[in-house]
Amino acid sequence: MDTNAFFEDLLTRTRLDGRYRTFAQLERIAGAFPRARWHRPDGGSQEVTVWCSNDYLGMGQHPEVLAAMHETIARSGAGTGGTRNISGTVREHVALEQELAGLHGKEAALLFTSGWISNLAALGTLGRLLPDCAIFSDALNHNSMIEGIRRSGAERFIFRHNDVAHLEELLGSVDPARPKIIAFESVYSMDGDVAPIAAICDLADRYGAITYLDEVHAVGMYGSHGGGIAEREGLADRISIIEGTLAKAFGVIGGYVAGPALLIDVIRSFAESFIFTTSLCPHLAAGALAAVRHLRQSGGERSLQQAAVARLKAALAAEGLPVARGSASHIVPLMVGDAHLCRAISTALLEEHGIYVQPINYPTVPVGQERLRITPTPFHDEGHIRKLVSALVSIRARVGWGEPKKAAA
Repeated sequence: MDTNAFFEDLLTRTRLDGRYRTFAQLERIAGAFPRARWHRPDGGSQEVTVWCSNDYLGMGQHPEVLAAMHETIARSGAGTGGTRNISGTVREHVALEQELAGLHGKEAALLFTSGWISNLAALGTLGRLLPDCAIFSDALNHNSMIEGIRRSGAERFIFRHNDVAHLEELLGSVDPARPKIIAFESVYSMDGDVAPIAAICDLADRYGAITYLDEVHAVGMYGSHGGGIAEREGLADRISIIEGTLAKAFGVIGGYVAGPALLIDVIRSFAESFIFTTSLCPHLAAGALAAVRHLRQSGGERSLQQAAVARLKAALAAEGLPVARGSASHIVPLMVGDAHLCRAISTALLEEHGIYVQPINYPTVPVGQERLRITPTPFHDEGHIRKLVSALVSIRARVGWGEPKKAAA
């Protein structure tokens, strides 16, 4: 087999489908968020406004976070020197885990190098260890949850997105004696919609299931202390395990699970991707700890961010631009529906208007649901919003995308 020809053909077909991914080279500018420096392919550079960062609250630029990281790296150096089991458990890890457990009102928490790994490890381990386990997974769950469930070897039941009736039908189809896990998200990252957490918890109680809630797009963002949608709705105590990230609203990197001490200890003791992975650098844990502590006490960033979201949604609606109807969160999906057009709009925004919004194409979203995923932050002001909406209207006039609907006669 000519393996080079095979791979060249594979990439060619990916380009023709509009699925080939390219990366804009951006340089974040300390103190200037959401501004960044774009290093153009021609060797030049210019400042642009970033509208698609998952650093939702700008905590990656917060003075308390930076100070904690500088102080820790000066005191402890860079890496940890090993896995948590060998030589890599440092005081920052322990303090961060205690803070995260407190954030969610849980007995314990366990830190991972990323949110992707935390889902892979936790779901993969629990599903593998529980004999004859059945895992019920929302159809739009993140890739990391899907991979964790696959790795577990447990039997999978996929329920239609946010469809509680379908979930109950599936729960009722299995032997009541089997161990069960219901795995779902609070805020879904591409549509911005929110799960019916209370109704799912009711079913979990009725059928004796463990609830596993991915809050990666909600921690730091919702609830009086940033504990996520479950905290906002007063439901955290009904969730068995809450999974989150330190790389989005908290502005650093890492992932975690929080829950009963027994379940967390089981994951710690049996998850290969925890046992055999070098632990998170001390300064990263220290920065994340500073961010979590700050957002537990401060609601100002959340209030400003939610106000920016409301202003942007109103401005887009006023121009008839196609925001996904289901978005009930800070995630603002602007629907395009064609991979090549989606990339063309993104390119025009960057090259002509100095605005960076990465196109979202298959396999992140289904074919035909391509979109621009916009994430306002507390630092996007009225001027930023006006410029973005004006640019989108200008591009629409040229390419005929997202035409406003005619008013009813």
